[in-house]
Amino acid sequence: MVTRYAHNGQVRIAYEDLGGAGGEPFLLVMGLGASRAWWPAGFVAALVEAGFHVVSYDQRDAGESTHFTDHEQVHPFVGLFRRRPVAYTAEDMTDDAVAVLDAMGWDTAHLFGHSLGGLLTQRFALRHPDRARTITVSGAMPSDARGLAQLRHVRLGFVLRASRLATPEDDEGHVAAGVALARRISSPGYAFDETTARTAVRRELAISHGLHDAGAQGRQTGAPWSGGRLAAVRTPTLVLHGEQDPVVRPSAARATAAAIPGARLVLLPGVGHDLPRELWPRVAGEIRALADRAAPPAATGR
Repeated sequence: MVTRYAHNGQVRIAYEDLGGAGGEPFLLVMGLGASRAWWPAGFVAALVEAGFHVVSYDQRDAGESTHFTDHEQVHPFVGLFRRRPVAYTAEDMTDDAVAVLDAMGWDTAHLFGHSLGGLLTQRFALRHPDRARTITVSGAMPSDARGLAQLRHVRLGFVLRASRLATPEDDEGHVAAGVALARRISSPGYAFDETTARTAVRRELAISHGLHDAGAQGRQTGAPWSGGRLAAVRTPTLVLHGEQDPVVRPSAARATAAAIPGARLVLLPGVGHDLPRELWPRVAGEIRALADRAAPPAATGR
């Protein structure tokens, strides 16, 4: 991992060029508390093969980016319902993605966001419509669902069980807990890929303990959004969601796709809150098709 840094004011955002130089700019946005270490190399390779130049980054309070450890500690579930920021706003988090684009010298990019990252891609398209070529929203809540309205899309049993997990005491404990969590969110219709999960956990452990940092997660979920509604999105949009997602119900994807004009909804049978390796070529193909519909193939200039 070769870490570079972009800056949004005083906040330092870690990012990594994953390859595909000369392809269309493509930014990966990871989920709650997780670093860029969780993007599978095989999925990245499929995106590069599809013609994209892929970059990933750590959101604030994750990985090697700035952590706001001196702020109030709020449970991640409680953070969902806060009306005032715990440490920063969702607008600040979208601006972090812009800082990465600027650091890469990209005027625009395609964005793929998973879970919390998928929520942020929606908000990126609202706040920075001139910077987004397309957005792909994976396993995410709809931006329009706020406050108690979020409960209709969340599987509370999973969230409450996850919130009670103890923080591991040593590295091997972190690895075991991380693999166990990856198994819990994995796709029941596909074999669990323990090797890929263990590799991701060890990469995460090398730069952060984010998956077990409830304070960081609470600050991220407690970042309120004051921007527009999804009906105002004009960016070509793809919405992906596992039909057996144990964290976020498929109703979330249906609501997001229904709210964004022209969005394409793809529900994935047998899929949980991850993307199994068997689907990487299909997902990359869906994103390629979205990009081709958004602009003529020749319009790939930075």
